Amino acid sequence: MSADLALIWPELILTIGGLITLMLGTFAGDRQVGLYQLASLVTLAAAAVAVIALFGTEATVFSGTLAVDAFGGFAKLLIYAASFVCIAIAPRFFRDGMRAEYPVLILFAALGMGIMASARDLMTLYVGLELNSLAAYVLASFMRTDDRSSEAGLKYFVLGSLASGMLLYGISLLYGFTGTTDFAGIAKALGGEMGTGLLFGIVFVIAGLAFKISAVPFHMWTPDVYEGAPTPVTTFFASAPKVAAMVLLTRVIVGAMAPAIGAWQQIVIFLALASIILGAVGAIGQKNIKRLLAYSSINNVGFILIGLAAGTQQGVEAVLSYLLVYVVTTIGSFLVVLQLRDREGQQVESIPALAGLSQYRPGLAAAMAVFLLSLAGIPPLFGFWPKYLVFEAAVNANLVPLAVAGIVASVIGAFYYIAVIKTMYFDERSEAEVSGGGNILEGTIVAVSALWLSVIGYLFIGPLATASAHAASVLF
Repeated sequence: MSADLALIWPELILTIGGLITLMLGTFAGDRQVGLYQLASLVTLAAAAVAVIALFGTEATVFSGTLAVDAFGGFAKLLIYAASFVCIAIAPRFFRDGMRAEYPVLILFAALGMGIMASARDLMTLYVGLELNSLAAYVLASFMRTDDRSSEAGLKYFVLGSLASGMLLYGISLLYGFTGTTDFAGIAKALGGEMGTGLLFGIVFVIAGLAFKISAVPFHMWTPDVYEGAPTPVTTFFASAPKVAAMVLLTRVIVGAMAPAIGAWQQIVIFLALASIILGAVGAIGQKNIKRLLAYSSINNVGFILIGLAAGTQQGVEAVLSYLLVYVVTTIGSFLVVLQLRDREGQQVESIPALAGLSQYRPGLAAAMAVFLLSLAGIPPLFGFWPKYLVFEAAVNANLVPLAVAGIVASVIGAFYYIAVIKTMYFDERSEAEVSGGGNILEGTIVAVSALWLSVIGYLFIGPLATASAHAASVLF
């Protein structure tokens, strides 16, 4: 047991830090919310250091239910970094409404996501996923006086419960027909004859996890929750949980379901194409920037799934590279949204209100243009590179029709990104002038993210390829 505990320091740090922050908030109330924020940021930084210290370690703990490896470590660093930013940017948005629960919920959500990234057993998979989900339901409805936030939390809770039920049913089927919840044991059982029960188990497990990454047709919660939740919470939902759920899905498919590639590959291909097409078409008529970014998230999930559909190490490497670039782009774009305020200091989310933004906020408009074009995958911006990687992986896996369909559908997505840029640069100046600004932290993150997503990002292709290859090789 002591040897196992020595290998899960990131989870222990998050648990201890979360409990300490929770107790401080319980006894001191919301008066010292800045202290709780600082404690949570230090906790996340310490957990990231622990992950880095464990790089090079390849082991399993607690009877093989959790893996300590580079694949999980890669994901945890992304999760902790996104969580760090979402805690740091929250006070300015909430102002007097900032409460002690916010950093605590983020910490426990990060703990759950870390367990998801390291899960090697269906039981630990579910524990991590639900720990993250329970915190997320509360975060979505964090602004109790805002009807939209309450509605977002309720919708997320109801639909999330349905998805959890589907996942549990799939887990019970896999356990019933294989006699084990261990990924390696399931893979061994799937290497034999594929029965109807096993096939249904695979379908339900993938469906339950598809909800967490908001892949079509399990995407219905995403636009409403992204629009209704507070913007820092929406930033969190669009980044860290997406990484955790995608990494978990990758580990399940490549680790537990690899022998049944004929069964799950068709499902993943459908999810990929449906997400790309509906994400692109659904965004065209949107007038709210957060809803548009929600459909953009669905669209990008489809591209990530193309890499996963390949079922090869190259495909998994492409998935990890895509996740890194996607997280940076998403956080940057939502930080721009966070700075869009009118003269009264109220959040501006209407796309028509951005008309002429380039005339009086040229830096903000330029950064948003970089993020949108990068999400569209338009060269020479760095957002093009991960799209190229997933298409290359699909072609090398003899999935040429899938790659062609993805490339064609990406043209549709480019339309609504360019439409927003056209509004900012070529439409007449809006009467609802965006006059609010951000603080130094937000401005720095936006500027650094935009610069990295320009051609400068290509300088980091070598280190990124090395890191993603090392992490992906663990699964093969």
